[in-house]
Amino acid sequence: MQIDVINIKGKKTGRSVELPEEIFGVEPNDHVIYLAVKQYLAAQRQGTHKVKTRLEVKGSSKKLHKQKGTGGSRKGNIRNPLYKGGGTIFGPKPRDYDFKLNRKVKDLAKMSALSYKAKENAIVIVEDIQLETPKTKSFVEILDALKLSDKKSLFVLAEYNDNLHLSLRNLPRVEGVVLADVNTYGIVNADVLVLSESAAKLFAEEEKEPVEV
Repeated sequence: MQIDVINIKGKKTGRSVELPEEIFGVEPNDHVIYLAVKQYLAAQRQGTHKVKTRLEVKGSSKKLHKQKGTGGSRKGNIRNPLYKGGGTIFGPKPRDYDFKLNRKVKDLAKMSALSYKAKENAIVIVEDIQLETPKTKSFVEILDALKLSDKKSLFVLAEYNDNLHLSLRNLPRVEGVVLADVNTYGIVNADVLVLSESAAKLFAEEEKEPVEV
């Protein structure tokens, strides 16, 4: 698919980039997108939740009363889970929520998410942005010119740009990543995918020399 390159003023530059159909034109697979998003969110969980069992809570280990002859039920010690302040039965313990996904599944999920964005006309290619100094106000002006100030935007760059990342990191609806770090969740979570011209050309080169996306 052919997409025009625009400048930071929102005007066409006269240049365009051909995005490969092998990446942006596949038949989307909703299930693999679900799996990739689920894995990403699972990996973000700290898994540090912990409750104490009856062996770990404070309290006497003495039997409350003799086993028989009281007319009441049998009782152990005060740390019994049935008593207030006792241990918890089958409570959560520290664990890792992450799970494995095959590389081909991840790649298909990413291409499916990119294809959805292409079908929705939610891909914008902008000339490489160069800021002399980190300044959020300058980046907000660029967003206004691109008519993206009210949308969640994922800016994909060919390489790390310190001034650009420092300028956008405090904006709640904007995220910036390098092409190598793009993931399915980030694509799905954004309303608009904004590719720098250099990053878009890297996609175009992959059509000639296939590499993992």
